[in-house]
Amino acid sequence: MRTLVIMLLVVVPLIGRGNSILIPMDESQRNHLKAYGVAFYALQHDVTVDWLLNYRGGSFLLPHTPEMQQECLIRGISHEIISDAATTKILEELSSPAVNMNAVKLEKAPRIAVYSPKNEFILDETDAVILVLDYAEIPYKIIYDEEILNDALAQFDWLHLHHEDFTGQHGRHMRRNQSRIEADIQEVTAQRLGYKKVSEMKLAVAKRIKAFCAAGGYLFAMCSGAETFDIALAAEGVDINESTYDGDDSDPSAQQKLDFEKSLAFEKFTLEPGYSRRFSDINVNRDYFDSSKDFFLVYQFSAKWDVVPSMLTQNHENHIREFHGQTTAFNKYVVKPTSLILAENKSKSHVRYIYGELQRGHWTYYSGHDPEGVPGRGRGPTDLNLFPNSPGYRLILNNVLFPSARKKKQKT
Repeated sequence: MRTLVIMLLVVVPLIGRGNSILIPMDESQRNHLKAYGVAFYALQHDVTVDWLLNYRGGSFLLPHTPEMQQECLIRGISHEIISDAATTKILEELSSPAVNMNAVKLEKAPRIAVYSPKNEFILDETDAVILVLDYAEIPYKIIYDEEILNDALAQFDWLHLHHEDFTGQHGRHMRRNQSRIEADIQEVTAQRLGYKKVSEMKLAVAKRIKAFCAAGGYLFAMCSGAETFDIALAAEGVDINESTYDGDDSDPSAQQKLDFEKSLAFEKFTLEPGYSRRFSDINVNRDYFDSSKDFFLVYQFSAKWDVVPSMLTQNHENHIREFHGQTTAFNKYVVKPTSLILAENKSKSHVRYIYGELQRGHWTYYSGHDPEGVPGRGRGPTDLNLFPNSPGYRLILNNVLFPSARKKKQKT
């Protein structure tokens, strides 16, 4: 991890500057989620943002302009106007080897894509990333199978996958009318694009996404999107679907033919039979916790040496309330040793948040469906106006800003 930090990220130089805007991200912040939106807005307008790792919850520091101050006021974000002397003092404090803090320059707004079937027929209103991007006012574009197969990923830096099924089994929950509509659309799309089965089309999409990541892209996957993405990659060339899903029988030796070298995060997992709602034992049973009482722990890393995981775990709270999903939590015993665990439950047997590298790119998997979701509340979208300080949603937005940390040009 140290080599990567040296290549990608640099401590902010202690240069003189005028007044700055400090956006605190500790408990004093009125709206943590919209604060990320202001940081993104600044990057869109070529304003460099300093991300102060482990300083007051991972605060943001940017040059003061009337426009930026107005954005903070309009969006209801707590902020402070500080002098250049105060700015220098903060940066000097962060640079001290005696403290676990650092400052990282964010220089360019990433181009964001969300992989989703959302259209005039499919609402897809419960995707947590779509919800928080809309709430934080961060722009993105929705793309799906056909766009990816037509090389649309070349236009983006960051891609999100959510409650998607890359195995071609239509999510194994086709009782809802919308799920049936999604399945019908996917079958028509696969045939139109020349694929005999939806599973073949989804594998082609998964391989394009993996290539996007390997070439330097940033992949962020949640819920069943993370689990089924790895399953599809490991099952390349193997029929793992029963006739219910694709009209013919699965390969009786499918389990033995899985190639775990092709998956990103998981290995040695076991596929579930077709009648199960679970895809594999990657997914921990959803009843393992009481979401109203239990919490999982987000780990803290060295801000100076492990800068990447430090960025991904910035928060004002390290204990986050458990939440469910189709893939609720990851089985720790099938996580590859090359994957870095960022958060796990209190017994340390179930993983909630992991990170890894793939050649020039990066990926992050976050289990669960909605960080503020409550079982039995219904399938409607969460109103983030009720959760402006959600630490669970902050983990998503850390990933959104992560690609903005650009590597420093090497002197030759």
